[in-house]
Amino acid sequence: MLFFKKTLWLKRLAVFISFLIISLILWNTYIFFQKFKKDERKKMELFASAIKEMGENQDLNADFSIEGKIIESINNIPLILTDDKGNILNHQNINSSKTLTDEYLKEQLAIMKNQNSPIEINHAGINKQYVYYRNSDLLYKLTYYPLALLLILGLFLIVVYLFFKSNKIAEQNKLWTGMAKETAHQIGTPLSSLLGWVAILRTENISAEYVDEIEKDVKRLNIIANRFSKIGSITKLKNDNIVERTKIVFDYLKSRSSKQISFSFNSLKDEINIKLNSELFDWVIENLIKNAIDSMQGKGILSVNILDCDKSVKISVSDTGKGIAKSNFKQIFKPGFTTKKRGWGLGLSLSKRIIEDYHNGKIFVKSSEINKGTTFEILLFKDK
Repeated sequence: MLFFKKTLWLKRLAVFISFLIISLILWNTYIFFQKFKKDERKKMELFASAIKEMGENQDLNADFSIEGKIIESINNIPLILTDDKGNILNHQNINSSKTLTDEYLKEQLAIMKNQNSPIEINHAGINKQYVYYRNSDLLYKLTYYPLALLLILGLFLIVVYLFFKSNKIAEQNKLWTGMAKETAHQIGTPLSSLLGWVAILRTENISAEYVDEIEKDVKRLNIIANRFSKIGSITKLKNDNIVERTKIVFDYLKSRSSKQISFSFNSLKDEINIKLNSELFDWVIENLIKNAIDSMQGKGILSVNILDCDKSVKISVSDTGKGIAKSNFKQIFKPGFTTKKRGWGLGLSLSKRIIEDYHNGKIFVKSSEINKGTTFEILLFKDK
């Protein structure tokens, strides 16, 4: 519980810091952009003043070196000079890689009119000229600069999220593994005692049939304890007859279920050998059959089918229960998800882990219709 609270607090802190960083980046970029834009405006005003000075001074011997330097210094801001009727008189720093046709210059002029207000040059009240300009390439790049920073920050946040997520999953795995092994350990003590009591009962004048049934359930508890003890351990797979393994679980649950459920087991072959961890595989079949029984609420048809293919073995468990909504086909395999009033939502998630992580197979909902039934399918691949 402490770990989850700490993780939640760290996530909130990370989100807050990220939001703060993003806000600072955007604000500083906006301030810098506006300052840079004002500087370009001042440069264009100086350019206009230089044009005005040169246009109004009729002295042939006048020194225009300063004005010339001002005009030459504007080498990175595209501009167009027009008269008061909108006719283009001159242009500067327009992309020379394209043919500077009148049409192209008019297009550039339209862009400039949209970006910045013109600077008026009033030549002694006689005529007027206008300097139009657009943002420099550097200012354009500055516009996309925050986007690049946000992208980098986004990638950083994704890495942080994945780190926390993997940490959480690792902690959860440790927790479940510890609980499973502790459960197996706790069950082991009374099991030993029960086996002793079964031996004593056999010496008493008690029906052997009753003792046999008790012994079966005690052995069943022993199998369950062994399953839990294997969680989190390196799983060893051995060649086993999957038909026989499935049939044993099927028969056990059939004998302990409602007589109103019609059980059907189908396999064209009596023996199909494939690498299994028998105890864990039995657990998966048991989960699927129990879920099917619960779904039918004690009445319906349950069938288990095994099909031997060239490269795989298919095991399907079908029922005529309440069905699963299509939107939940993947959700049902997530830990904690359950449609039952009672349940932890761990059976199918454990089954998925056993089949996919331990046996390199697949388990999925093959088909399902509300109030008609569901079919789960397990796909186990044969060794090449």
